[in-house]
Amino acid sequence: MSQLAALRDLIAHMTWADRVVLKAALGNSTAAGDAVIREKLHHLHLVQRAFLHLWTRTPFALRELSSFAALSEIAEWAYGYHAEVHSFMEGAGEAALQEIIAIPWAERVLELTGGKAAGVVRLGESMLQVTMHSAYHRGQVNMRLREIGGDPPLTDYIAWLWLGRPAG
Repeated sequence: MSQLAALRDLIAHMTWADRVVLKAALGNSTAAGDAVIREKLHHLHLVQRAFLHLWTRTPFALRELSSFAALSEIAEWAYGYHAEVHSFMEGAGEAALQEIIAIPWAERVLELTGGKAAGVVRLGESMLQVTMHSAYHRGQVNMRLREIGGDPPLTDYIAWLWLGRPAG
């Protein structure tokens, strides 16, 4: 499998897993109003969009959490991103994955982690980062769902494969 094919698979899984978690959160009346869940889902989808803006070289148009009146609005925002990222992935070529990208918030992250200097990041590596970052925060949302008495959904990559790679 080529790097591009693998990344397309990971983005497809991410879309499905995002939607499964959003559906579980939206279907739980406590979760829909939970500040932790709202913040984690907003952050997850904010970062996804920020990277898409880097990849497409478009101006950042990111929404603050306070601009969403309800969790359902965050979900709609996420669904729009999913359509955009799949469109981007359809047009992406294998060679583009090696392009170096500048990440404007790298210095801020280095300050938090005690790092000295930002290294080189390639487009393909940043795509992998987005899928991994999303999985991390979906796990946090699932943990919070369990804490408030909900039933966190299974979002493992292997489960997605076993289910026949369902679309998001």
